[in-house]
Amino acid sequence: MVSPALTVDVPPQPWTGRFDGEGAEHRRWWQAVSPYAVAPSESSSDLPGGAAPLNAGAVPAVLLGFASDEGVRRNKGRTGAAAAPAAIRAALGPLAFHLDRAVADAGDVVVADGALEAGQARAGQAVAAMLDAGCLTVMLGGGHETAFASYLGVAGSAEVRGGRRLGILNLDAHFDLREEPLPSSGTPFLQMARAEAAAGREFRYAVLGISEANNTKALFDTAGRLGVRYLADEDCAPGDVQDFVAQFLAGVDVLYLTIDLDVLPASVAPGVSAPAAFGVPLPVISAVCRQVAASGKLLHVDVAELNPAFDIDGRTAKVAARLVNTLLR
Repeated sequence: MVSPALTVDVPPQPWTGRFDGEGAEHRRWWQAVSPYAVAPSESSSDLPGGAAPLNAGAVPAVLLGFASDEGVRRNKGRTGAAAAPAAIRAALGPLAFHLDRAVADAGDVVVADGALEAGQARAGQAVAAMLDAGCLTVMLGGGHETAFASYLGVAGSAEVRGGRRLGILNLDAHFDLREEPLPSSGTPFLQMARAEAAAGREFRYAVLGISEANNTKALFDTAGRLGVRYLADEDCAPGDVQDFVAQFLAGVDVLYLTIDLDVLPASVAPGVSAPAAFGVPLPVISAVCRQVAASGKLLHVDVAELNPAFDIDGRTAKVAARLVNTLLR
């Protein structure tokens, strides 16, 4: 089956990484990822490096880059997130490939000349097409304006249009519920709330890792009015986090997970627009990823706010890569 035509600006580029051998026992990500040219569930023979056949029952995953920092610019943050998709791929490439699923790369949607809304629409169309083709989609942002692009794709998919209850789980120090004249990296979840209301659906949104010091009373009031569930960064003990996520998952049929890397401590994720003074420990965030993946409800995931210009030794990019790898295991 030929994949639906995707509106991307940059086609998939060659992946690189350490070479240890041709056999499946030596395989790394760069050898396993194939271009999204045919539905990746159809054949593993196109995988580079002589990859062995994968579990035919595993849902194939597709990566899509969203090269944008226009939303961060509008939100008066540190720009540079447009370079993140390439940095995350570079960090994924050398990782040993232990996944029991096919993985493809669909290329990048690029936001240029300030045309954020048009870029979000193109990315959303691509995500919806890949979801309807039976894939688990992973968007590599980009500033957190990536989230509204993801939402357009998820909301446009047959799963959600068919009536399944959508849950949006955000791992983030911020609500991103700002009321602004122009959409930005600070507005995506208010945009989603309004879109869900217009569609006659309940807005099911939860945030894990909220920094009280970095969200105004107005944002807390908006969250309360919209029925947003949240857990503060200082309350993110492992057991409490597990219960919070489990309760949220119990009330939804499909899940869109969005990871803003500024949810992590600045020592772990220095390469973001707004480094966290406190943050949620990486083992806790990784456990959430494993819990969500094991639920069977994960429909789409994105990773946002990596800013390679402010990274140290590629630390934040490596963390992003590890989280993607964990989610797809």
